[in-house]
Amino acid sequence: MINTSILYRSLSTLILLGSLCFGQYRFAIEDASRKYNAEITVEECQIDACRNKAAIVLFSKSGDKLQTLTSGDFIMYFKEGIKPSNTGVATLTRGMVHDDPLVFGDFNFDGTEDVAIRNGSGGNYGSASFDVYVFNSTKKQFVLSKELTEIASSYQGMFDVDARRKRLTTYARSGASLHYTYEYQVIPHKGLDLVYEKIGDLSEEPPKVTIREKINNKWVVKKSTEY
Repeated sequence: MINTSILYRSLSTLILLGSLCFGQYRFAIEDASRKYNAEITVEECQIDACRNKAAIVLFSKSGDKLQTLTSGDFIMYFKEGIKPSNTGVATLTRGMVHDDPLVFGDFNFDGTEDVAIRNGSGGNYGSASFDVYVFNSTKKQFVLSKELTEIASSYQGMFDVDARRKRLTTYARSGASLHYTYEYQVIPHKGLDLVYEKIGDLSEEPPKVTIREKINNKWVVKKSTEY
C-alpha cells in the first residue's frame, strides 16, 4: 500500500527542485569594463536569476588572472529568454541582465577603474546593495572601501558618478511622497563629504522642496516648489 504522506512530500520536493538548479554556475562578462574581464561563479540559480555566495575573478583584457573577490549574497536577474546552465562558462553581455550586478567605474576620481559587486538587497526599500572596491595603485589590487560601500548599500541602489563635478549622487525615499537626493564630494586622501541634499515632499501641490548646499564650508538653505 502506498504511503500517501511520503508520496506527497516526494512530489513537493520534485516541484521545488524543478524551479531550482543546484551546483556551481559560471558566467563570463567581458563588456562591463575598459580594462578588465570577469568570471563569476555563483552557487545557486533559478530559471531567471542567480543568487547566493559567489566568487568574482578579475582578468586583464589579455587574459591574465589578477584578483578574486567574493560576495556573500550575489544577485543577478536575467532578461526574458536567458536561462542559466551549469555546463561550461556562459558569456553574458550587459544587455542580458537587469540592474548590472558588476559595475566598473572611477568612483574616487583618481584615474583608475574601480569595481562594485552586488551583495544583497540591503538598500532603501529593499533595493540593490553593493560592496565597492577601489584600485590601490601601490598594492596593485582592489581594496574594499568602507565609505563607498556604505553609500552604495544604504540608498536606492548604486550611486551615480559625475566625473566632471567629481561627485557621487544617491537617492532615497520615505513612503510615496518624500524623495531625497544626496551628493557627496570625493576629497583625495580624506574621504567623502556630503555637500548637497534635496528633500521633496510631493504630498501637496505644488510640492515643498528644501535644498541644502554646502558653499565655502557653510550650509545654504533654499526653499522651492519645483522638484
